[in-house]
Amino acid sequence: MEIIRDPKEMQRFALQVKREGRSIGVVPTMGFLHEGHLSLMRLIRSRCDVLVVTIFVNPTQFNQAADLDSYPRDEEGDLRKCRENGADLVFSPEVPQMYPEGFQSEVRVEEISQGLCGATRPGHMQGVSTVVTKLFNLTQPDIAAFGKKDYQQWRMIRRMVQDLDFPIEIVGGDTYREADGLAMSSRNANLDAKSRKKAVLLSQTLQSIDEEVKHGETDCGRLTEKARKTIENAGDFSIDYLEIRSREQLTPLETISEPAVVLVAAFIGGVRLIDNLELTWKVN
Repeated sequence: MEIIRDPKEMQRFALQVKREGRSIGVVPTMGFLHEGHLSLMRLIRSRCDVLVVTIFVNPTQFNQAADLDSYPRDEEGDLRKCRENGADLVFSPEVPQMYPEGFQSEVRVEEISQGLCGATRPGHMQGVSTVVTKLFNLTQPDIAAFGKKDYQQWRMIRRMVQDLDFPIEIVGGDTYREADGLAMSSRNANLDAKSRKKAVLLSQTLQSIDEEVKHGETDCGRLTEKARKTIENAGDFSIDYLEIRSREQLTPLETISEPAVVLVAAFIGGVRLIDNLELTWKVN
């Protein structure tokens, strides 16, 4: 497995691969890899000739310096996991290489980036779309995999690729969960024992919403209000958002009259966690 840190070297490598008629698959990550990331590698490994994993903690998608500083890192472990899961190359640049002095460009995906994380984390979604665009230009993928745990990001990247005519297939990988149902996240490592035990309430609450939908409840206001009370009554949580939206465009819904997804973000023990669940959809 090769490791490249220089962006221009990465681009030269990718262009040479394409000249040879070989395909490239990319899994963009911020490192501290867990089973969710590894599942994305396995998801597209057989669909490309060269599998590239990018590891870059992108500062432009953090709106608090403390959050950036506390983001967990483990390069040695990450490289070992990449090697064991079939990666041919890891691209792991430094911040000054990705954002050299004078850098001033930005990629914006307007409507689908509004609300949810886009509302409560100013600049976050633009930071994601900009860095992913840059990574796509450097790695030249034919296919790229993103986890559905970051549902808004996944949908936004799909919209961006469609709008800007990137010749890339965007694949969404299902959320990987711990044995108790907590969505796997690099941030879980920052939870203390008490917060970790209580954090599973988020996924349990989403499942409860889905059960109510299965039994005929379609009023989004009633569903989310009940869910909010469940989380708030447990104590220690601060809800960022809890909403039901359409799956494709992420438009807010008053009633579930089309395929929908419920999304939640909440703080517990000073750690911000997100989760989502595509709700059961029945055509009457």
